[in-house]
Amino acid sequence: MSGDGIEFEVHVRPGARRDAVDGTHDGVLAVRVSAPPAEGRANEAVRRLLAAELGVRRGAVELVTGAGSRRKRFRVEGDPDELRARLDQLLS
Repeated sequence: MSGDGIEFEVHVRPGARRDAVDGTHDGVLAVRVSAPPAEGRANEAVRRLLAAELGVRRGAVELVTGAGSRRKRFRVEGDPDELRARLDQLLS
């Protein structure tokens, strides 16, 4: 990944009926994914969901910490101002 981008925390609820952004949970972006929390499937589903919601390619989204936790930190490559604006829309 290059130097431009943003990092933020996400609260993940795996095993949901469908993939969706759920607003906030404890002040961070909350998402639910239908994938189970096994073998990294939920992490990959979150990556795909974040890429789609933020309008970036899947390869621009990287899991930084929290691979085995519901609370994760992601880094998204791209224009920081544009990404923050899109993230703010998701958080509202």
